[in-house]
Amino acid sequence: MSLLLVIVLLVLIALGTPIAVAIGAASCLAFFLPGGVSPMVAVQRMYGGADSFPLMAVPLFLLAGSLMEAGGLSRRIVDLADALVGWLPGGLAAVSIVSAMFFAGISGSAAADTAAVGAILIPAMSSRGYPAPFSGAVQAAGGSIGVIIPPSIPMIIFGVLTGASIGKLFAAGLLPGLLMGASLIAVAAIVTGRSLHISRSPFSLARLVRVIGPSLWALGAPVLILGGILGGVFTATESAAVAVAYALFVGVVVYRELRLPEIWRRALESAVMSGVIMFIIAQATVFSWLLALDQAPTAVAGALLSVTDNPVLLLVLLNAVLLVAGTILETTAALLLFVPVVMPLLPTLGIDVVQLGAIVVVNLAIGMLTPPLGICLVVSSGLSGASIVRVSRAVLPFLAALLIDLALISFWPPLTTWLPGFF
Repeated sequence: MSLLLVIVLLVLIALGTPIAVAIGAASCLAFFLPGGVSPMVAVQRMYGGADSFPLMAVPLFLLAGSLMEAGGLSRRIVDLADALVGWLPGGLAAVSIVSAMFFAGISGSAAADTAAVGAILIPAMSSRGYPAPFSGAVQAAGGSIGVIIPPSIPMIIFGVLTGASIGKLFAAGLLPGLLMGASLIAVAAIVTGRSLHISRSPFSLARLVRVIGPSLWALGAPVLILGGILGGVFTATESAAVAVAYALFVGVVVYRELRLPEIWRRALESAVMSGVIMFIIAQATVFSWLLALDQAPTAVAGALLSVTDNPVLLLVLLNAVLLVAGTILETTAALLLFVPVVMPLLPTLGIDVVQLGAIVVVNLAIGMLTPPLGICLVVSSGLSGASIVRVSRAVLPFLAALLIDLALISFWPPLTTWLPGFF
């Protein structure tokens, strides 16, 4: 049964069927196969997959990030990043990446990160003479960090699927996120230095002092979110609710840029995005349950182990599979389909479940940079006006740097296990 379901799913995806519909349609085959399941049981599984307190953090973080963007927080983050690193080789490219890293500590979503920062910086880069494909590539690469630096919606979903501590998963993403950001800044500096030769503003301490004050409220958001979770003050879901309240307070009372019509519009947009994600989760829960019922995860794990039981080679093979999955599948669907397959391999891999979470999410984040379904690539291409093909070519140096980072994250455990050890 499992093989048939997977074949149907892949065919539907190849035909351009929306991922949630493709998963649901493939699952429906199980109703008609000999020894299949009752539709009522499938409905109960769908409801159970979405009925989770930790998953409530997903719509709340999406709303918080959207409100902070509309309330002026993202613009002030960009101003601060410009004052901090705008003088470095790479200029606005470095600003774009650092801004994305700051905003990653607010939104938990790579698409939101790319759109919020890209809407400001891609036009600014174009006005300074940066080619549109390069501008789009920089923003796509920086935006992918949005699911690594906590809070992270994929980390929340991984924690729900495996029972791992979401707080520890968040902590595990911090150092890899900083490493990836530094690597991208280095690549941007090399590319601009060799081929673009674009002038940059000198460092100004007076300007830095001038922008720090207005940006403190914006910087308070990630401090509040991460400090509360890692300090044990509140759960990830509670922190998301606090983030929404904080965004409303700062946008309405402090910066006074957030108006009721905009709040309503952002709430509707976040509700639609949340509905899409939760629909995918509900459908993928049924699909994953059907595969587990057919013992497919155990069979796949056994097949991988039959190729090699060497932990190093197995981890390389696992990374390759996850990179391909991230390229062709939406992140939430990839998590729900592949995590049950990966978990039986943990004893052989000899790594902690928290490190595995970081490895899985970093792989899928890199998938957001690759065609045909790389969401960061699609968003930044639309903002820059360059075709996805041209942006894809420009993103290759950044992609190479992230693959090196992935190797370090996979084979040097302290990168992902040192910080979680404190919580």
